[in-house]
Amino acid sequence: MLIRRLGEALAAGHARDAQILLGDGGAQALTEDPVPAAVLIAITDRTEPGVILTQRPTTMRKHAGQVAFPGGRVDESDASLIAAALREAEEEVALPAKDVSIIGVTDCYKTITGYIITPIIGVIPPDVQLTANDDEVAHIFEVPLAYLLDPENHKQQNVDWNEQARRYYEITWENQRIWGATAAMIVNLSRRLAW
Repeated sequence: MLIRRLGEALAAGHARDAQILLGDGGAQALTEDPVPAAVLIAITDRTEPGVILTQRPTTMRKHAGQVAFPGGRVDESDASLIAAALREAEEEVALPAKDVSIIGVTDCYKTITGYIITPIIGVIPPDVQLTANDDEVAHIFEVPLAYLLDPENHKQQNVDWNEQARRYYEITWENQRIWGATAAMIVNLSRRLAW
């Protein structure tokens, strides 16, 4: 039911306005020349659907230990944003592209690090075997979709960064802290679905 509603909301397009988070840097940051990236929001096809998330290794130079969707920068060889998200998911968690049914593309998010990320939403079999690429992923886990989309679980936080006050969203699931761009894309998806 929830997956169907999500598909319908995406198919309707963005004709109706939702209060969408544009990015860490706000509207001004969107005027820069951002690097395109794509992530896969992989939803498990079960009675209570879940979302596949990864935790980055603590040894990574950037974003060490952070929770993220499988995805990354769009390569010149990628035919589309969808192709980029599927390629990255296969590289990071060994998710075969043939096992993903794309249901839509949702609102882009601009990061303070200069990327504009396009979330691609796809449905995957509940029993698909995922294997972490140790260079990019320390841990793979699944969070119930309904939990992620519930605004009650979206906590707004404040931090000083480069001598500027910034706000961000955080979602806590068991011992995982989902925040930053990943949480913002979840909040956007929740808002898109709500209208």
